[in-house]
Amino acid sequence: MNTPATYCLIGINLLVFAAESLRGGAASKETALRFGAQYTPYIQRGQWYRLFSSMFLHFGAVHLLCNMYSLFNLGPSLEYFFGIPIFLFLYLFSGLAGNLLTFFTELRSHRYALSLGASGAVFGLLGSYLVFALWPGYVGVSLYSVLRVLVINLVYTVSNKRINAMAHLGGLIGGVAVTAVLLLIFT
Repeated sequence: MNTPATYCLIGINLLVFAAESLRGGAASKETALRFGAQYTPYIQRGQWYRLFSSMFLHFGAVHLLCNMYSLFNLGPSLEYFFGIPIFLFLYLFSGLAGNLLTFFTELRSHRYALSLGASGAVFGLLGSYLVFALWPGYVGVSLYSVLRVLVINLVYTVSNKRINAMAHLGGLIGGVAVTAVLLLIFT
């Protein structure tokens, strides 16, 4: 299966991680902020690019590898089905949806945390699979398999206080919304 966008996204994440590592360490909060991590007070000051740039940053190798492994497994089939432009839109929109939900939640709570990672975008891909599993006429996507992966990820998300649950939830909602709209339009 020819899926250049998935591999390009993985490559970009790996290159950014290498750059982070060379500039002070990918686990350093200072480096993360310098590279564009999401931080609500900075976004309020007009640094809106952080809603996008934070999708390509990771706190350490394990964080990066988990997200890239998920992208490697979820991305190719969706890229093949949708084509590169729509797949990239799905991925980026989902990541942005997760970051926006984080931003607005933090504005309401006045509790701010540094946030980064591709998890929101990856959860959007998982949301897309959920729509395919529930959509009449699409076979090959097991609802049981999708729900199993979702439950495992959601349990891990809520059990680990360091994980940005709003980014995961927002990404999931974004992926479901984009896929449902696309299927409504094109089927």
